[in-house]
Amino acid sequence: MLAAIVLFATWIILGLPGALIAIPWTLLTRDIRFLYGMALTVARIGLRLAGIRVVVQGRASLDPRRPCIFLSNHVSNLDPPVLLPVLPHRVSVFIKRSLLKVPLLGYGMRLAEFIPVDREGRVEDAIESVQNAAQVLRDGLSIVSFPEGTRSRDGRLQPFKKGPFYLAMETQAPVVPVSICGTETMMRKGSVRIYPGTAHVIFHAPLEPADYATRDDLLAAVRTAIASGLPERMRPDPPPPTEP
Repeated sequence: MLAAIVLFATWIILGLPGALIAIPWTLLTRDIRFLYGMALTVARIGLRLAGIRVVVQGRASLDPRRPCIFLSNHVSNLDPPVLLPVLPHRVSVFIKRSLLKVPLLGYGMRLAEFIPVDREGRVEDAIESVQNAAQVLRDGLSIVSFPEGTRSRDGRLQPFKKGPFYLAMETQAPVVPVSICGTETMMRKGSVRIYPGTAHVIFHAPLEPADYATRDDLLAAVRTAIASGLPERMRPDPPPPTEP
């Protein structure tokens, strides 16, 4: 429990004074970069003081000038603060549309070009989200998404939602599979306890949507790549044998 106290206390102690400087600057300049960089710095410091070490592989092979879609497995609430600071450039994420209505927070999210989504499942809303995401990519930002849609309870890779792959095929933006492990033992789903340890983040080679005939083919390739970077205990259960 001590690690959790240290982590959240660090984020509060450093985050609040930083916000008092960065938020007014952002409101005046309408430039989110200073606030974004400060938030990532606070996240890094908090993780380090809580005894969480992050080991990164494969980042050197990425082109920081080319926007892409990062797709990662999701096993813990620690995944975003572990992953976002080690990405090669600023990114956008999908958020619940209702968050845009929160005073100040919603304004900041708009400046950061976060992508609002609705949970009702209407086709019109899905099309709008894809259009917004495509504009984000054209603006030079990358996108991070967890295609499982929620955290895995047992750490094993779960089935993927198809939305991110529809976006990739529509925009032809390269897809970078990302494997995260270690965080599943540091903060489990349904618990606020945090344990020190080492998180591993593996960036796999970018996949070009044009190389795949269908969205399902791209999904399968991303899933295979992510699974290859996970320990055996986190890989998806094999399908049951078929009848001869």
